[in-house]
Amino acid sequence: MTSAVVIGAGPGIGLAVARRFAREGFDLALVARSKETVTGVAESLEGVRALPLVADSSDEVALRAALDTAAAELGAPDVVVYNAAVIRPDTVGELPLRAHLDTYAVNVLGALTAAAHTAPGMAERGRGTFVVTGGMPEPKPEYVSLSLGKAGVRSLVDLLDRRYGPSGVHVATVTVSGPVAPGTAWDPDEIAEQYWRLHAQPRAEWEREVLV
Repeated sequence: MTSAVVIGAGPGIGLAVARRFAREGFDLALVARSKETVTGVAESLEGVRALPLVADSSDEVALRAALDTAAAELGAPDVVVYNAAVIRPDTVGELPLRAHLDTYAVNVLGALTAAAHTAPGMAERGRGTFVVTGGMPEPKPEYVSLSLGKAGVRSLVDLLDRRYGPSGVHVATVTVSGPVAPGTAWDPDEIAEQYWRLHAQPRAEWEREVLV
């Protein structure tokens, strides 16, 4: 049984990634904080099993429970994609500390939770792919919380690669440099192709970051 988990499986990149892996015959576990959203994504996939799961990625207990359910139903994942993010404009001093912490919990710490829960098993099996959606190749003063979060993602991917890469786990980020919209340079279907390409790469050709 071949399966992938997409965390942050809403419209846009999450849906496009799910469709791309479905085309390759992967069963999908889809995680989002809205039941309506994740059910809609699951129902749009044809020819594969799509398991909708509800969890807020900043809730460690709920996210780990969703990952356990996914593994119980579909087997240990071959691929985990962390696509959850809080994206909003804000400037220095605009957000209170609590809002920054809540945003960082989604943008970075949820990915850490997902990796801590799934990457050790991948390492034991000697294979697996863990990809995080990145962004902000350079920080922008009008997007302070997002810039901080995406810098954290880049560091997290580096740390995970050092920890699990030698055991056969391909850890990478797809860094999206612009607003995602169909028919543009940042078309979600074109972006999703990069996630598949990273998973399919021979080990000798592994990339840690793809900029789109």
